[in-house]
Amino acid sequence: MISKILIANRGEIACRVIRTAKAMGIKTVAVYSDADANALHVREADEAVHIGPAPSNQSYIVIEKILEAIRRTGADAVHPGYGFLSENPAFAAALEKAGIIFIGPPVKAIEAMGDKITSKRLAQEAGVSTVPGHMGLIENADEAVTIASSIGYPVMIKASAGGGGKGMRIAWNDAEAREGFQSSKNEAKSSFGDDRIFIEKFVNQPRHIEIQVLGDTHGNVLYLGERECSIQRRNQKVIEEAPSPFLDEATRNAMGEQAVALSKAVGYHSAGTVEFIVDGDRNFYFLEMNTRLQVEHPVTELVTGIDLVEQMIRVASGEPLAFGQSDIKLNGWAIESRLYAEDPYRNFLPSIGRLSRYRPPTEGTQPNGTVIRNDTGVFEGGEISMYYDPMIAKLCTFGKDRTEAIDAMGDALDSFEVEGIGHNLPFLSAVMQNQRFRSGNLTTGFIAEEFPEGFAGIEPEIETARKLAAVAAIIHHRVQTRATQISGTIGNHRRIVGNDWVVRLAKTDHRISLIGDETKTSATFEDGTVLPIETSWQPGQTLQMFTLGGQSMAVKIDLSPSAIRLRWRGLDVKVLVRTPRIAELAKLMPDKLPPDTSKLLLCPMPGVVTSISVQEGDHVEAGQALATVEAMKMENILRAERHGRVSKVSVSAGDSLAVDEVILEFE
Repeated sequence: MISKILIANRGEIACRVIRTAKAMGIKTVAVYSDADANALHVREADEAVHIGPAPSNQSYIVIEKILEAIRRTGADAVHPGYGFLSENPAFAAALEKAGIIFIGPPVKAIEAMGDKITSKRLAQEAGVSTVPGHMGLIENADEAVTIASSIGYPVMIKASAGGGGKGMRIAWNDAEAREGFQSSKNEAKSSFGDDRIFIEKFVNQPRHIEIQVLGDTHGNVLYLGERECSIQRRNQKVIEEAPSPFLDEATRNAMGEQAVALSKAVGYHSAGTVEFIVDGDRNFYFLEMNTRLQVEHPVTELVTGIDLVEQMIRVASGEPLAFGQSDIKLNGWAIESRLYAEDPYRNFLPSIGRLSRYRPPTEGTQPNGTVIRNDTGVFEGGEISMYYDPMIAKLCTFGKDRTEAIDAMGDALDSFEVEGIGHNLPFLSAVMQNQRFRSGNLTTGFIAEEFPEGFAGIEPEIETARKLAAVAAIIHHRVQTRATQISGTIGNHRRIVGNDWVVRLAKTDHRISLIGDETKTSATFEDGTVLPIETSWQPGQTLQMFTLGGQSMAVKIDLSPSAIRLRWRGLDVKVLVRTPRIAELAKLMPDKLPPDTSKLLLCPMPGVVTSISVQEGDHVEAGQALATVEAMKMENILRAERHGRVSKVSVSAGDSLAVDEVILEFE
């Protein structure tokens, strides 16, 4: 058995591998860059080795630095996690040459399947259904346009060595094919050190469904069901589930058998994933094979009861699989939400900074029988860096069926406190309440179709607004009451706190009268409706349960001198609670207008300027590319909103910018 594993990765996946290794009694070694000196995976490992500066191409993907860390610590095996060197055949070969066990597939399988062009050819030879496309390498943008036109738009432009949504673009015309080719090429070179590009047909109304495979070194290969990964944004998965709400048993078995056939054709062992695109008629086409552990593997573990990391370690140790295909059963339903450091209110642009508050929900089996699991690599007080993937955590829930798992996810997201940075938690909550999502009517275009203008928050329904208004009234009343109880005040000079309030929420006033005590209160509205409320909330608590009319709500609370901020089920509302007289006077106050930034191009996220596409004096048209900013390994092209003339260029390529820093000025 392996005695010491070096994890050639960072963050959440490094912590995940450490957890299983500890349970198996195996020692672990973490590696870290300058940016990760205080990271959670460094704290949790038995040993840690510094491997270089923050950029991954100077640390995490430098093979010799990983080999040196192995030599220094005496590790006899390496788990690569996902990303970085996990699908690099040169790395696996270097480990093999050094006599170090690679906890992953054989070098030839990585070479064959890690290259998307080669893998498609092998898939065809193995009898696996594939998407029409151009299998050869593409030299330049002109050739890309010619090929895309011959295939027929829309097409998908992909990096041959790509993964995680990087180096991928959808093109609907020649201009997008030309631009997408160059962006994909740049991202591929930056992220993988390999800028080869290919093009294939984009399937309309597609679902992204993948099959988990697991093989040993004795010729046994099994499939462990499927994962539905159709909820994507910019080709990056956001929410996954197992099983898929779309597949029937016949399609599941057919996809699984083809995945196994492909795996056997390349002599595969260890955990891997065969990805398919599935159309509305359940026709499925091979996309690629990921020769590593997938980000979304926890949902498969929850419905099968199989620890995939443990199996990878046992397979690498030479053990045969202890179960067969007939032993694989899918029980219940699991959902995974990826919590990203991306601001949904700013078109999901990356956000960096310090986690001033990080309080995930309690893991394990809940009182109602559902299960919560949270895989993470961060901690309260830690920092989110601009150098790496923006993932904060993977929150998973398990229930006896899909509805129960979704409801459990909604509750878990309500109980998840994250402060200090922008994050997509409210967006994830909104998706859980989306009726199309709950019905299972999914495609990879779900986010673009359901949120065509981006995510601007949710407007509360009338009943929800009334309940949150009552919550705000109770909070304000208790804060004011607490203020009158400060020691040292003269008893007969204490301010009297009334029970009548006007609550301003979502541009609507709610007149509320409160009657009750510290645990049970009744809120009476202007129309005579009475809402019974139970809560033990006291000033200082940022998350509390409120039971309103029999409905339990875990509400996040943020108090400021001017307002109360409440968050629940994707809602994020600023609430003003006033006495009736002050509310009357407030109506006479003029509205404060925001500053005019219409003549400025502001940096929407912290990042590095990779190019400026215009000069001072240039006339630009709506939609024209102005600048490109790279953040968290993704290129973001900033475009003109309308016709104009550039009066000033304030930055240069290579500059590091903060949010809202001025890039260009217009006349």
